[in-house]
Amino acid sequence: TAAYLLGSIPSSYLAGRWMRGIDLREHGSGNLGATNTFRVLGPRIAVPVVVFDVLKGFAPPAFFQQWDGQDTWTWALAYGAAAILGHVFSVYMRFRGGKGVATAAGVFLALAPVAVASAFVVWVVIVAVSRMVSLASLSAAVVLIAALLVTENPVPVQFLGIAVAAFVVFAHRTNIARIARGEE
Repeated sequence: TAAYLLGSIPSSYLAGRWMRGIDLREHGSGNLGATNTFRVLGPRIAVPVVVFDVLKGFAPPAFFQQWDGQDTWTWALAYGAAAILGHVFSVYMRFRGGKGVATAAGVFLALAPVAVASAFVVWVVIVAVSRMVSLASLSAAVVLIAALLVTENPVPVQFLGIAVAAFVVFAHRTNIARIARGEE
């Protein structure tokens, strides 16, 4: 429950309210994620949102299972998945949130840092070249799967990576359509 509640903290919503007095659900894409925060509020406000979203994904698999005496991969994966679900389906925002990319990056930073580093490099390059965060996120999800499979990671971590990457693709389905039409 604690991992889900931590993941549910709507950092982009709070940043919009505190810094500009706006509800991000009414601006840009209407999404409560870091990308919409960048688009609407700019990098000065969005960078702390990204950092917080990564940390709320990192903390549960890195620390929670040690605190409750369940030091196993199963619990680390469960806590990480709960944090991602909390971000996407925030209990504080009537089960609306972001797409979970930054929170998932935090989860896998705790579970498979080498794979995340590879995906992050691809994400940065694609954003720099294309200026499309959604394309970069989709590409990073594919690279994460490949990196999880070719580096030494437990099979459960690989399965979670595949499930999260599939969810990222699903969550970006409207972005994929806009990319295909050249409108993104």
